[in-house]
Amino acid sequence: MQRERRKRRVRKRVSGSTERPRLSVFRSHKNIYAQIIDDAAGQTLCAASSRDKELAEALRSRGGNKSAAAVVGRALAARARMRGIKAVAFDRSGYRYHGRVRALAEAAREAGLKF
Repeated sequence: MQRERRKRRVRKRVSGSTERPRLSVFRSHKNIYAQIIDDAAGQTLCAASSRDKELAEALRSRGGNKSAAAVVGRALAARARMRGIKAVAFDRSGYRYHGRVRALAEAAREAGLKF
């Protein structure tokens, strides 16, 4: 309930445009998901998650830890670069910028995304 309130409060200010789409993060107990969204067009431009088959080798362990989040962040940044996306607006979806969310964000930054 509290996370949903924080999410709504953040989403009032953070929205994705064609020039600067929104990087949205969702964290479950077992996995982490991230997608880049153009809110103006209402489209998901690219996505990555710890459940992706392509990332299975890199994620030998479960998808609910910081190392898995970093792999997902790097994969998302690579997919974004292939689509020509260089800068995004980070939407943490009401989660604290800590742990898995922070690991995903820092890995995406290291891989070339700007936010």
